[in-house]
Amino acid sequence: MAKVSPGEFLRQVKVETGKVAWPTRRETMVTTVMVFIMATLLGLFFFGVDSAFSAIVKALLGLLN
Repeated sequence: MAKVSPGEFLRQVKVETGKVAWPTRRETMVTTVMVFIMATLLGLFFFGVDSAFSAIVKALLGLLN
């Protein structure tokens, strides 16, 4: 691997970041909203699964008494 000076490295970084296809503001907002919605739905789902398993375990432990 060839060594480059810090200045050359920064120049290359600038060139490469110019090639990036950055998302639009609208795309960023839509994606952010979708992430929040999915996180909420998954949180509710896992809360439900956890509650169901908790009830099952409590019922099974109640049978032992």
